[in-house]
This record gives sequence, C-alpha cells and structure tokens, in this order.
Amino acid sequence: MTIRFGLLAFPGVQQLDLTAPYEVFASMDDAEVHLVWKDTSPIVSATKLALQPTTTFAECPPLDVICVPGGVGVNTLLEDADVLSFVRKQAAQARFVTSVCTGSLVLGAAGLLKGKKATTHWNALDFLENFGAVATPGRVVRDGNLFTAGGVTAGIDFGLTIVAALRGREEAEAIQLSLEYAPEPPFHSGLPEKASVEVLGRTRQRLAGSRMARQAIIARLAAARHGAE
Repeated sequence: MTIRFGLLAFPGVQQLDLTAPYEVFASMDDAEVHLVWKDTSPIVSATKLALQPTTTFAECPPLDVICVPGGVGVNTLLEDADVLSFVRKQAAQARFVTSVCTGSLVLGAAGLLKGKKATTHWNALDFLENFGAVATPGRVVRDGNLFTAGGVTAGIDFGLTIVAALRGREEAEAIQLSLEYAPEPPFHSGLPEKASVEVLGRTRQRLAGSRMARQAIIARLAAARHGAE
C-alpha cells in the first residue's frame, strides 16, 4: 500500500529540515512524497536554495504523514491562519503528525501539542510550553502518533524512525545503508552542553535575531489566547 507523505515547503524553510527527511521518505518502497504550499511557485529557503512545491493546500490529497520543517520562515507561519488550518485539517486524519526542528512550534500554534511530549531545536525548546507541550529534549521524541525531531540534522534520524514505524526496522536499515548514514562528525559541539563557552556564545548571538522575533510572536499569541478566555 502506498504511503503518502507531505512536507510543508514555505519561504524561509531550513532546507535540511525538509530535504533530509524527504530523502529518507522518497527512498522507501511504495512512497508518494509531496512538497506542499499555498501555490506551486518556487520558494527560497533560509539559506537561499530554491525549492519547488509540488502541490497546493487546496489540491493536496489526504496524507498518511504530515511533516512541518523549521527555519526562520516559521515565524510568519505561527500567525498564518491558512497554514494553521491546513495543518489541523491534515493532522485530523493523518496516521502520523510530525515536525523537524522549529516546525514543532507550528504544530503548537495549530493546537496540536497540548499535553504532548515534544522537542525542537535546543534554542527554541523553552517556547514549547507556551503551547501546552511537555518540552522534552531528544533527537526524536514520540508521543502517540506525534513525532517531533530536534534541530536540523535530526531530520535524518527522524526519517528513519518514521520508516521503521511504518514498514519495519529492516526497511529503515536498508535505507540507512543505501544512504551510507554513519555519521562521524569532525567536532563534538553539536549540543549546547558539548560546545565550548565561546562557541555557545557565538551561536546564541547568531541566532538571537530570529529568536527575539519568535519570542514576540509567541507573546502575542499568548495574549490573544488569554483575551479570548
């Protein structure tokens, strides 16, 4: 039976958040993978890579797996009614509801994280509780049919985890081997607790602008919710 995947492809997406799980999903036998956006005009990722959506919100078929990647473009999505409506609609009937990196914040804004364990990029983990989630550090965190992945490169681990859940470990391992996924990073500073003080400070400074903008948006969303109560 064909498994239908849909990944949100939006302006400012972190391309590896999208392309890493895409590569894994597309390598699975009998898989149909869609890149979904409001229209099919090319979009530009956070690192200026052009990507081509393959279907629109209106034309997207029901998905077995919906995945929301992260990136600086997430900030706009948090207040985009069309995006949140689409995510909620697909999530209501999907087998798995998923995200990579800060894409989990979009799931939160869509009301899909309440009472759920979830993760995201380390620099945004503290935002999850604003959406009623139980912030849980981890490479891939599962809570029922909800799968959330940590920052950027976790998308490969996440993709393999999803394949294993759908088609079994042997299929996932065959894809892992075909991709020669056997990471041996040249440095060991991929997590805040492993990085030097200098590297951590430099990285926080690099990410500060997007974090401040995101913080302001989440504060507005919280104020709107409280005002509606």
